Amino acid sequence: MKITSEMIISEVLNMDRGTVPIFFKNGLHCLGCAMSSGETIEEACVVHGIDCDQLLWELNKFFETKEAAKA
Repeated sequence: MKITSEMIISEVLNMDRGTVPIFFKNGLHCLGCAMSSGETIEEACVVHGIDCDQLLWELNKFFETKEAAKA
């Protein structure tokens, strides 16, 4: 599974709540707001001035590590 900039924030949160600290660390603190259920990762990064590539790298690393642990 690969997290992309077109994914809705709430989709990623629903996949694994362990991603919350990653969003927080990167400056997205309003994960419970109404916008997170309809806003893409890219849209949120633009609005908040966040490095989207860095956020995506961290999210994908999280899921890669999780998958590796299952194997």
